[in-house]
Parts: sequence; C-alpha cells; structure tokens
Amino acid sequence: MIFTKSGEKLAHVIKKAIEDSEITMAEYEQIMFVASEDSHIDTHEKALLKELNALIANKAVTIKKIP
Repeated sequence: MIFTKSGEKLAHVIKKAIEDSEITMAEYEQIMFVASEDSHIDTHEKALLKELNALIANKAVTIKKIP
C-alpha cells in the first residue's frame, strides 16, 4: 500500500480521537472531513477508515453520545 500525505494526516486525527477509547460525534465528523477534504479518498485513507469502523464495531472504541 502506498502511504500518502493525506493518509498520514488522517491517521494522526484518528489516533488523537481514539486515545481514550471513546470518540465523540464531533471527532468522527472531523475524521470524515479530513478524509474527504481533497475530494478523493485514496486506498490508504480507505484502509484507515475501515480499521476505525472495525474498532467501533468490535466495541474497542465507543462512540460517546453527548446529550
């Protein structure tokens, strides 16, 4: 897999968001914004998003709902 500059930026944002094993909707929206800010989600970014979604599905990372 080719590692891209936009993928590295996305990886950093994801890592920061899941440090506490929780992710807020604002953090999730920021992740999606970073992934699509160049109007193209490349293979590296797709893999990172797939990994994030797997962590959420497996409940290794939970989505924190703020009332």
